[in-house]
Amino acid sequence: MENTFYQPFDFDRIDGELPVNAGEYRTGFQVERDRIIHTSAFRRLQSKTQVFFSGEYDFYRTRLTHSIEVAQIGRSICNRLNQTSPLLKPGFFIDADLVEASCLAHDIGHPPFGHTGERALHRLMTPYGGFEGNAQTLRILTSILFGPDRGMNPTRGFLDGVLKYKTLYGEVAAQKNHFLYREQGEVLDFVTDGTAFPESLPVGNVRNGFRSVECQVMDWADDTAYSLNDIADGIHAGFITVEKIERWAEGRGLDSDQEAQVKELLKAIRKGRVESTIGKKIGAFIAGASLEEVSGFLSDCTNRHRYRVVIDSEIAKACSLYKAISLDLVFRSQQLQQLDRKSDFILTRLFEVFVEQYVTSDQPRFKLLSDEEERLLRDQSDEAARARVICDVVAKMTDGIATRTYKRLFDADFGSIVDLV
Repeated sequence: MENTFYQPFDFDRIDGELPVNAGEYRTGFQVERDRIIHTSAFRRLQSKTQVFFSGEYDFYRTRLTHSIEVAQIGRSICNRLNQTSPLLKPGFFIDADLVEASCLAHDIGHPPFGHTGERALHRLMTPYGGFEGNAQTLRILTSILFGPDRGMNPTRGFLDGVLKYKTLYGEVAAQKNHFLYREQGEVLDFVTDGTAFPESLPVGNVRNGFRSVECQVMDWADDTAYSLNDIADGIHAGFITVEKIERWAEGRGLDSDQEAQVKELLKAIRKGRVESTIGKKIGAFIAGASLEEVSGFLSDCTNRHRYRVVIDSEIAKACSLYKAISLDLVFRSQQLQQLDRKSDFILTRLFEVFVEQYVTSDQPRFKLLSDEEERLLRDQSDEAARARVICDVVAKMTDGIATRTYKRLFDADFGSIVDLV
């Protein structure tokens, strides 16, 4: 079925059109979805932390299972909007393949050890242009997915679907997150077709809130997945219990709706029905999304910016409640904070030794990286560019590879010649 929601503008590729193979039956967005699934960057997510260290137990979520869940939720949101919104119709609908591709790719730029790794790399990269997971995702897609200077040549629609942030590093003082790298200004220009942002979208949170409809669906699917599924993992791991929730809720001034949500969660734990309760909540969160038409920046260029995803206020409030419970009872727990401290230490030592060898030294004393990585480092023109390559090396590591590399470099009792990876 022809879909007039999208125009050639949306299918333009950043590096020019790809050759079309004879007999190609897929749309450009389907090709991008398929290519993401078969990349090593996507597979590495199976060994990167979502909440708990990857490999702790088989049933805890990793970045990979999280991304798959986000893709399923995102596609379901898209399908429901296409069927129920009066603004859409057959022949004019949001592309579910584009939404799925954006969801599958949204976390491929995240480093080992979850958000702790992201904060650690940003601290270490601050002198060289910072680090941000979404910016790193963009860098992978456009520059390094298939090797140095070999991105996947994505379409404008797909880039915009993963581009949550549109503020460049340094445009807002002391940015800790939610930015793109300065050198990604050209990519941002491609997404907007060179059109300058209007004054009504100043840098910072306002500009970062400007997102395509597919990106909005992806973002709500991400919120749905981690606010609810982090709760489920926290319960299974013993961090969230009836007693802890009851103590947490005391004196917090919860309103009647929030108290009802807490009681429902307590009932699910007591009856051993956490998974089924969470499953119903996911359905409610999917149904809580609707569309409204807007007019503004780029809405005359593409339908992707003519619509806003609106979340039901009660559903949004429930999402915030679940996030708060996970943050206080899981992420701020003594156990996870101790692991976060260890993760920060490991990444700091790795980054510093690589910088000492390859960024600030004229002649490396030891061969610590692969031939390809060392060649790429030699090709860089300054310290900031070399540091960015080092950041790429560390960011793509899985939890296990980062830990083993640390042990090989710093643990005197680890590292025989049979330790090949």
